[in-house]
Amino acid sequence: MAAEDQPDPDAPVATDEETVGDAKLFGEWDVTNVEYSDPSTERYINVTPVAHTMGRHAGKQFKKSEVSVVERLTNRLMQTEENTGKKQQTLKIVRDAFETIHERTDENPVQVLVEAVENAAPREETVRLKYGGISVPKAVDVAPQRRVDQSLKFIAEGVHSASFKTSTDAADALADQLVGAANYDVQTYAINQKEEKERVAAAAR
Repeated sequence: MAAEDQPDPDAPVATDEETVGDAKLFGEWDVTNVEYSDPSTERYINVTPVAHTMGRHAGKQFKKSEVSVVERLTNRLMQTEENTGKKQQTLKIVRDAFETIHERTDENPVQVLVEAVENAAPREETVRLKYGGISVPKAVDVAPQRRVDQSLKFIAEGVHSASFKTSTDAADALADQLVGAANYDVQTYAINQKEEKERVAAAAR
């Protein structure tokens, strides 16, 4: 090997963290400066520039918390009869929704998504306890991981109800849900469902 072809031993070497940090979600959105307002769910809302892990964590218990929240939202949106298995199509919907959010709010859509998930996560729900032959509702605190699961479920259900068999585009419906939830608009389906769950739980205390 010629001397000029040899690597400089004093040259800085990029680490894996720096390589990932330089990457952007969908090639546009920075994920390094996302802020969290809810410390209980922070560890379960993972933000990475990778939106498609190709099932790398499938079948591993609790590994879903290591998957990007963007991919988890995408997977939730696929859980309908019309979109089952259509991940590339669903990713396009999410990408278009992010662009719409940025045009409306001039904010990083990843930050808006994190705020929406935090706001739509219920803190209490009810379970059924049996005393003899009587079933009694009982209010319980929701585990942080389940809070994130429920929030993503509410957002996906809101998108489906707003766009299925209507003239509303799925990307626009997703943008509406995320912006509304991030602003804690009670007219938004996800926030409405959260409030309803907590209302029922408060009555069962």
